[in-house]
Amino acid sequence: MRNWEKETERIVSWIQEKVREAQVQGVVFGMSGGIDSSVIAVLAKKACGPHILGLVMPCYSIKQDFDDAMEVVHLFSIPHRVIPLEKPFDSFLEVFGEDPSSHALSIANLKPRLRMCALYYFANKLNYLVCGSSNRSELAVGYFTKFGDGAVDIAPIAHLTKSEVRGLAVYLGIPSRIIGKPPSAGLWPGQTDEGEMGVPYEKIDDFILRGTTEEPYLSRIKAMVDKSQHKQRLPLTLSPS
Repeated sequence: MRNWEKETERIVSWIQEKVREAQVQGVVFGMSGGIDSSVIAVLAKKACGPHILGLVMPCYSIKQDFDDAMEVVHLFSIPHRVIPLEKPFDSFLEVFGEDPSSHALSIANLKPRLRMCALYYFANKLNYLVCGSSNRSELAVGYFTKFGDGAVDIAPIAHLTKSEVRGLAVYLGIPSRIIGKPPSAGLWPGQTDEGEMGVPYEKIDDFILRGTTEEPYLSRIKAMVDKSQHKQRLPLTLSPS
């Protein structure tokens, strides 16, 4: 069991160090109403005080997720902007000739990639770093959108499994409803992380911490790890001739 007070101090100090090293003024981050982004918002506030910006970026999102994000904004006095992304999302689908009602992954992944554009716009404008909210469990199996939510400058909770993020969230005072709701990237109505992956987070955490878990989850996790290798490295290049 981690000492969450000491772990919080360690993460906060690390964020401050990275901000100084980059010679920037603060950090910007997305706020989805989920546990990971809520934890990041509170940690960023502790690290950088007023020099932060939380972006709430609805794109045909679930209203409860928006409400949860705003609850964290108000509870912890997070400087924020609401940036609706429905119009640019619709414009892309119109140009591509796609059906807006489709649940195709190529369409769903437009949402985190549009959010990445918004985050880096404000990072450039304010001289901030983009702070990501991916955890160790997601990163281990490649459960993130390449050049979407995977495109960040720093990832302060990337060393924590999903279960550990829950422990940290309790310590930080994140509302229990947010901690307890099914994790979701909000890619389409009813979408959940575990439903899409076909593996509960607790089994992924078992695999990370013990090196194994029971079938059929073990085979599924290994397949996800293998399939996502291209997400885990820099672009491949030819060696100089």
